[in-house]
Amino acid sequence: MSKSPASAVIVISSHVVRGSVGNRAAVFALETLGYPVWAVPTVVLPWHPGHGKATRLSFPDDSFDKMIDDLIGAPWISEVGAILTGYFGSAAQTRSVARLITAIKARNPDLIYLCDPVMGDVGGLYVPEDTAEGIRDNLIPLAAIATPNRYELGWMAGSPLETNADIIDAALSLGPARMLVTSAVPMMAGGVGNLLLTGRHALLAEHRWIENPPNGLGDLLAAIFLARLLSGVPEERALQLATAGVYEVLARTMKRGSDELTLESDASSLMSPMALVQIRRIMHPALKTKPSS
Repeated sequence: MSKSPASAVIVISSHVVRGSVGNRAAVFALETLGYPVWAVPTVVLPWHPGHGKATRLSFPDDSFDKMIDDLIGAPWISEVGAILTGYFGSAAQTRSVARLITAIKARNPDLIYLCDPVMGDVGGLYVPEDTAEGIRDNLIPLAAIATPNRYELGWMAGSPLETNADIIDAALSLGPARMLVTSAVPMMAGGVGNLLLTGRHALLAEHRWIENPPNGLGDLLAAIFLARLLSGVPEERALQLATAGVYEVLARTMKRGSDELTLESDASSLMSPMALVQIRRIMHPALKTKPSS
């Protein structure tokens, strides 16, 4: 019996001409792991703005909204099993995409929506505040999975997150069933952690910290984690595979001295990563107050 085709994933984020950030990272990862992708650019840039002057091509909000209408009415919309969103070019785009998610969920209740709330880092927001609010207010409530970094989670929750207990409390307050928080507080000296919080588990995946990494690691992690869950991998194993794959790509990129992730040379790291990742279990608030027997 032939295997049924994999569900398509709609990926909505920025597009760069050169480099491996935004859609360039997420689409490559999903396709490498066997998923057809419908790629929707929110803005187009020649390269990541961190490299220097980068002319930004933007879409009028009404044109973007009309394209979303086209997708909602597409004769192939039943192919779509998941949506991943990242960087947005305006607050209006978040409202358009919320319509898309709601429309597809009405036809396919099993749709998985992963929101990667790309809005800022330790230096502050790098999108306008109304765009960040649009992601928080219009999209996070629809998400089954969210993958913020620690700063983004803190901004959305309205409090600084100094400890993993703070991160867990903030993640629970926002509500997605699964929250994968990057740049969590490591327990390993010289390490960096990804903290996965679900209804009953808090899992910390750690690896060695690498200085001055290229951009795109969050985009890559979100896409790999989604692909693994779509393929039926248990969430702890999905966390381990996604963290190991990203770390391995990063280590190989740095060894080559590249200023962009060398995804084209490292597909094997996405499919079968060999890097060692430590998984620790952290006490989950739901388990602290067990009823007495």
